[in-house]
Amino acid sequence: MTGEHPPTPLRRRVEEASLNAWPALQQMLLDGWVVRFSGGFTKRANSVIPLYPALQEPLDKIRYCERLYEQQQLKTIFRLTTVDDFSELDAQLDARGYQRIDPTRVLHRIIANPPQPDPRFMEVPLREWLNVYSDLAEMPRPTQALHSALLKGIRSLCIYGVQYADHQPVACGLAVVERELTGLFDVVTHPQRRRLGHAGALVSSLLGAGAQAGATHAYLQVEENNAPARAMYQALGFTDLYHYWYRAAP
Repeated sequence: MTGEHPPTPLRRRVEEASLNAWPALQQMLLDGWVVRFSGGFTKRANSVIPLYPALQEPLDKIRYCERLYEQQQLKTIFRLTTVDDFSELDAQLDARGYQRIDPTRVLHRIIANPPQPDPRFMEVPLREWLNVYSDLAEMPRPTQALHSALLKGIRSLCIYGVQYADHQPVACGLAVVERELTGLFDVVTHPQRRRLGHAGALVSSLLGAGAQAGATHAYLQVEENNAPARAMYQALGFTDLYHYWYRAAP
């Protein structure tokens, strides 16, 4: 799957915006790679992400990254995309025993005729939204602090949305608006209220809110094995833009 798409302005634009929308607590640049550290909270914020073709020999850089993550007591993880051709790097990681995990699709749609917000949808402040998300996702307290720190590092407009039913929160999600793009993140539904249309209503309302803020395109990330979510997003007009996966050190 590596390099199945030639680079296009939209794919590269979405990839950069998605990194801005999910910032690491610390990061460094290394010859076309972004090396990210966030205390182990999410692979996206704790992985090496090649953005552009490198000029230096990859193996020395891989070893250097392994030492950096070892110092942080974190497993070395690479995130590889089909935005550009990283097949050589993927093969070298495979030869070093890195396991290919969590293949994910990045989906996209144009926001034309923005949906009207559902009457049971509400935008809330960050602190209130974090409490709702932590309850719905059953997030451990130590992880909540890292989650909060990461969200506070976002520099683009954030829309924190909650979907209610019977006056109780049943789903929540985050829209991050950067210029013409709205990225959707942290969409979660109460385990006992799934497949009842709550997530779809939430996403539609977030799309409408993003459009009101000036966005004309939307994107999101969904794991390939999450068939119900993929079906829902397809019904909402999203299509594949590019793919990514992780390589985790043995």
